[in-house]
Amino acid sequence: MARGEQSRTVVAGTVGAAVPDVSVAPEAADVLAVSDSPAAAVAAVPSATAAPVDPDAEGSAVSGRSSRRSEHALHSSARTAHASSTPDLTGRTSRGLAGEDFVTPEKLLSEAAILAVMPTPELNPHVPARYDTASVDLASVDGVLSTTRSVRLRLDLERDVPHDLVLDCIDVAEQGPGGGNQASRRWLLIRDPQQRQAIGDMYNSVVGAFMKRGRDATAGTGHPMEQVMKSAFHLAEHLAEVPVIVIPCVWGVHDDSGKPGLFDSVLQSAWSFCLAARARGLATAWTTAILNKEDELREVLGIPQGVTPVALLPLAYAKGTDFGSVPRRRANEIAYVDGWGRTWEARGDETAARTLSEGPGATVEVDIDAPAERVWEIVSDINAGADFSEEFVRAEWAPGYDGPAAGAKFVGHNQHPAIGEWNIDLTVTEYEPNVLFGWATGETEEVAGAR
Repeated sequence: MARGEQSRTVVAGTVGAAVPDVSVAPEAADVLAVSDSPAAAVAAVPSATAAPVDPDAEGSAVSGRSSRRSEHALHSSARTAHASSTPDLTGRTSRGLAGEDFVTPEKLLSEAAILAVMPTPELNPHVPARYDTASVDLASVDGVLSTTRSVRLRLDLERDVPHDLVLDCIDVAEQGPGGGNQASRRWLLIRDPQQRQAIGDMYNSVVGAFMKRGRDATAGTGHPMEQVMKSAFHLAEHLAEVPVIVIPCVWGVHDDSGKPGLFDSVLQSAWSFCLAARARGLATAWTTAILNKEDELREVLGIPQGVTPVALLPLAYAKGTDFGSVPRRRANEIAYVDGWGRTWEARGDETAARTLSEGPGATVEVDIDAPAERVWEIVSDINAGADFSEEFVRAEWAPGYDGPAAGAKFVGHNQHPAIGEWNIDLTVTEYEPNVLFGWATGETEEVAGAR
C-alpha cells in the first residue's frame, strides 16, 4: 500500500462484541495479525484508535453481512490460518485454507477474532458507480454479449497490451456475483516470455497433435468443424507468442461432493473479463486443456495448494474491430415454461385454438448412447416410423428423388379405422448429414404445415 493511504481494520469477534472501526497510521498499514480476542487484536496494531460502530449497520462483521472491507480482512487472514474442511455459505464443503469460501455465518459470529489491515477499497474511476437502464444503449450491450466468443486466428501477436488495460478488465469482472459474496478470485497475468513458452509447450503437449489431425482431416472439405480446427491448431502453435495469458483462479479446492461447486464463485467473473476485453478491442479464447497439466502449471507459476485455476485465456488486441454473431436455436425452442419440454406460455383462455406460428408446444429430446452414424441411419429413414405408429403405414420418395436432401419430396401413406386411407406430400426442410434431418407436410416450405 502506498504510504499515506488510509486503511481500515475489521475485527470479527464473538456475538455481542463491539466491532471497532479502526483508523491506522500509515506506518502500521501493512500489519496482519490473528488474535484470540478483539481487544488483543486491536492492541497488536500500532497507533490504532478504535471507535465503536453500529453492529446492525450494512457491512458490519457482527451482523453477518459482509462488506468489501470485511471480505478483504477475512481473505487476507485466511492465508495465515490452519487448513480445514468447513461448509461455506452455500452449504457445500470444499477443502482448502480456513476462511475465504469456507467462512459460515456461525463461524464468523462465534469464533475467535480475525484481524487484518487492508487498504479501504475504492471504486475505480472506470467502473460505473451507477447504471441507469432508462438510457441504456441495448444495441451496444447486446453486441458485446452476442459477439464475444473465442478468437484465435485474429489475435494480434505483435501488439503489446497495456497492463492498466488488463487491470481495467479485471476491475469490471470483479463486479460479478460470487458464492457467499466473497471475493475469493485471484488473477494470474503471464507476460514473462519464458513462462509463456513453458505454458505454450504444456498446452501443445495436451492438444497440439489432436488439433493438427483435426485441421488436416477437415482442410478443404467444407466440414462444419473445418474453421474451428484450423484456428484451434493455430492457437496451439502460437500460444507462447500471445502478449498476455490470463489464468483466473479461486481460493479453494472442489471436493466432488455433488453440492453446488466451488466454480460458482469464479466462472461468471472470468466470462465478464472476456466481455470487458471485447468492449475494449481485445480478444480472448476460452480454453481449459492446460488443466490436464495442473501440477506442472503450479510448479511453473508458483500456484499454492488450496488454489484452483479454472481456465486459460489468451489475451491480445484483435485484428480488426468487426465481429459477428452466429446462428443459434431460437429461445422459443429451448425455453421451457412451468415444466420440462413445454414451450407454450400459459394464457388466460386455454380453449382458444393455437396456431402453427406458436411452435409445437412440446419438445422431446433423447440422448442416445450410440455413434452418430448409426443414429443417422434410423433418423433419415423415412419408413422408420411405420414400426411404431398406428396410422403411418409407409413412405416413398416422390418421382425425381431417391434419398434425403434439402428440398427432396416424399409421400406418406396412412390409414385409420375411423377415416380410412390417405396420402400426404412431404418436403425435407432441414438437412445436414449426421446432424439434422427435418421435414414438413406440404410441397414447399412456404405452405408447409406440421413439422
